[in-house]
Amino acid sequence: MRVSGDRTEPLRVRARDLPQLDTRQALHVGLLNAIDCYVVFDRTEEGLEIPGTEWVPLRGGQGKFAEEMFQIYGRAQHLLLWAGNNRFCGRCGHVMTLKSDERCFLCSACGFTSYPRISPAIIVSVERDGKLLLARGRGFATEMYSVLAGFVEPGESLEECVRREIGEEVGIEVKNIRYFGSQPWPFPDSLMIAFTAEYAGGELVIDSREIVDAGWFYPANFPPIPRKLSVARALIDHFVARQESPR
Repeated sequence: MRVSGDRTEPLRVRARDLPQLDTRQALHVGLLNAIDCYVVFDRTEEGLEIPGTEWVPLRGGQGKFAEEMFQIYGRAQHLLLWAGNNRFCGRCGHVMTLKSDERCFLCSACGFTSYPRISPAIIVSVERDGKLLLARGRGFATEMYSVLAGFVEPGESLEECVRREIGEEVGIEVKNIRYFGSQPWPFPDSLMIAFTAEYAGGELVIDSREIVDAGWFYPANFPPIPRKLSVARALIDHFVARQESPR
């Protein structure tokens, strides 16, 4: 995405600075301030240069943009990944083309169609005696800790996934699993489905392949946690608010 300094408003670009929009190489990603937004997948190596702006990773934009803008950019990244993965048919190898009447790539040779893929994943906060379970994943770029998450496997319900992921990653059992909310998460194509749960038994046994460290934390001694805008942070904030509210 392109940003200019610390701007938090959409960057208004003069029409003469932009190439003519080829709708055969563009996907509509929604409205922002009543303005239609598109992502262009021209599959060239040259990026569009606009004076006074810079390229930043999507994750880096979390602190620079309002939630509405982050959602637009996230949807754009998701669709770019989908377009890049469907240049050729996965069944016969023929070139894929974008259909004009729906968001779908079509193979004119064998008729195979590809729609945007969404990978469901659970994310869950587990509490025990006023403490929250937080873990640091091996793939985290910083010393950040977060609640646990994992992808749903074929034939598995969301609740079954919660129990399995918690058991596999930290070795404990949970109970009172309750739906909390959901969030599209374009890293790269997930739908995060959030739950709350309570500790039911067992001792922490960390799966060292995915988890570096895990423990029970009171709000007063939390390690570094995710930024705002993420459903992980929403789960953590919800837990903190419950601890602080009168009982």
